[in-house]
Amino acid sequence: MTMEMKDSGSVVLTAYHPHSPARIPGMEQSFVQDIPPSHSPSSRKSLPRCRRINRMLSNELAPPPAFSRSNSQASMDSTSMEDFWCEVESIKESSEDGAEEATLLEFKPADEGELEAEWLQDVGLSTLISGAEEEDGQALLSTLTRTQAAAVQKRYNTYTQTLRKKNKHTVRDVRDIFGSNDSSPTFETVPVSPVPSNGIQLPGQKPVWKSVSSNSCLDCGLDKGSPSVTEELSYEVSFSESIAVLPKTQEWPKNQRFKKEDSALPKFIVRKSRFGLTEVGDLSPEDMKKIRYLSLIELTAFYDALGVELKRNRAERVRGRENGLFGVPLTVLLENDQKKVPGIKVPLIFQKLLLKLEETGLETEGILRVPGSASRVKNLHQELEAKFYEDTFDWDQVRNNDAAGLLKMFIRELPSPLFTVEYLPAFITLVEKISKIKLQLQALHLLIMLLPEANRDTAKAFLQFLKKVVANEGKNKMNLWNVSMIVAPNLFIYKGKRANQQEMQAAATTAHIVRLLIRYQDILWTVPSFLISQVRKMNEAAMNNSKRQLMFDKGVRKLLRRKTMERERPERPEGAVTFPPYLQSDIPEGVIRVYAPLHSKVSMAIQLNSQTKAKDILARFHCENSRSSSQNMRGQIQSLHEIGGNIGQHCLDPDAYMLDVYRANPQAEWVIKPKAS
Repeated sequence: MTMEMKDSGSVVLTAYHPHSPARIPGMEQSFVQDIPPSHSPSSRKSLPRCRRINRMLSNELAPPPAFSRSNSQASMDSTSMEDFWCEVESIKESSEDGAEEATLLEFKPADEGELEAEWLQDVGLSTLISGAEEEDGQALLSTLTRTQAAAVQKRYNTYTQTLRKKNKHTVRDVRDIFGSNDSSPTFETVPVSPVPSNGIQLPGQKPVWKSVSSNSCLDCGLDKGSPSVTEELSYEVSFSESIAVLPKTQEWPKNQRFKKEDSALPKFIVRKSRFGLTEVGDLSPEDMKKIRYLSLIELTAFYDALGVELKRNRAERVRGRENGLFGVPLTVLLENDQKKVPGIKVPLIFQKLLLKLEETGLETEGILRVPGSASRVKNLHQELEAKFYEDTFDWDQVRNNDAAGLLKMFIRELPSPLFTVEYLPAFITLVEKISKIKLQLQALHLLIMLLPEANRDTAKAFLQFLKKVVANEGKNKMNLWNVSMIVAPNLFIYKGKRANQQEMQAAATTAHIVRLLIRYQDILWTVPSFLISQVRKMNEAAMNNSKRQLMFDKGVRKLLRRKTMERERPERPEGAVTFPPYLQSDIPEGVIRVYAPLHSKVSMAIQLNSQTKAKDILARFHCENSRSSSQNMRGQIQSLHEIGGNIGQHCLDPDAYMLDVYRANPQAEWVIKPKAS
């Protein structure tokens, strides 16, 4: 069956959205037609509920409804979605059986202007609300691209207009913030010159790309039957700046369908620039916080450039359990686990469930799809809560399908969804309103950058496991689309809710999102280089502001007066030692001093040239210390880190060209140490 639907506005999941969806213009009948009298309820009960839902969606019971949808609100035949609805039924049954406790998320309706105020706070610009002249906000504003500044300006305009209507306190004029003579934002995008991956625009230098080789790019294609055309993704220019201006009257294709075949997905590569690639764990927490600020601004600008509304939920925080395993917030779980294993980033129970399935379940036919025994899962759940932290739980007794059920239960039981309450509508919108896979992937990339650290690390571990499941398709009979259909309701549909109209509409949409997450995860965990460049500029602006502030500090002024008095004293007597300028300078241009605290030779001055890579420096240290390797180094993978200057801490790609990185951050220190796991 093929369902043709026009643009229906927002499609939301009842689990997390505070408002009901907008009424669809011209819609005269509901999504599911009334059942003809010949099909009595008693006759329907003989069929499993998941199949009954599919029959309701097919033309066996009713003609195709005159319903409208947006382009990507997946037009799928009923049989292709059967696994999805069977999983929904399984979730419902486990909830009714008492295996899961219902924890409802309550929503507070937002007053006019409150959403804009929250947005400004979430992007690190709370100073625009308070009116304070803080350096961090000024530094952030100074790094924005044209489209990003327009996005901020638009939200700030809405916020200030709302305050004026409410006759509240005086607010700053937008022209005072952006230095504009016109307070109306401009959304026309203009071409911008590429910026080096991790740093400053070098005079007259163009980005240099390496030729394609096994290590020079991220290859997120398909193992078999993939399209012959490979598309390249660029991280050098912000996504919003690279979008051509769209006509206001543009309409998306009406009959676009998802294809469940894996080969329908395009093949993307991200080539390494001379700065290499940076993963989310390669930057310091302070810099990743700034990446989150910039990602939300860029995502908003990206949606604005596409003419798509970025919708967010506003949920009341629900306090979860403070101890135990299931139904505990990720941050609380990690705090408890870090007392046992310092530095751990993924909850221990989640790691153990993944490990159990990776060791014994990857080749199990129907893994994730075939449910375990509800009674056994319930008993295992209770036993884990009592024995897990005592290390007395017997994992050998756990069957693979039961372990898969516990894994999915853990995800559903989280008080807040893994992909956060606030941005679940944005995940749906990127498929509902954006037609090209490349643009969907760019939006998804920014949403991943927005996730809190605990959510992002847990999601990464989960998606890596799902990738292994798909890799064993030959034995477990679970291809990419099968896995995506099973996982989607656990991530995007609230447990215990009956499948209703909105969820039916979004079913294939959410499965497609999971499919993108699994297929392109290597791209999604890479920090776009234009965001790193903005973080560098933001740090430089903050340092410059701090220096200017110091010049007016009282203590500094007193010190300057004392130094002035000392200069007026008689000159040094003859024979006093004065060092020549070349000895007073630190290190010559193009030479870096690398420190390696865990090596027997702890430092070395290295002359850089245009071909010196980070891995060359690592190899030199390894060679120098091979005969007397430190006990502390054994079994550890060493990486070169860039620390200080205009970055907090940055673990460098082994293929990064060091002279380019040095020129981007000449004030940095260079340290060889183990990479954070």
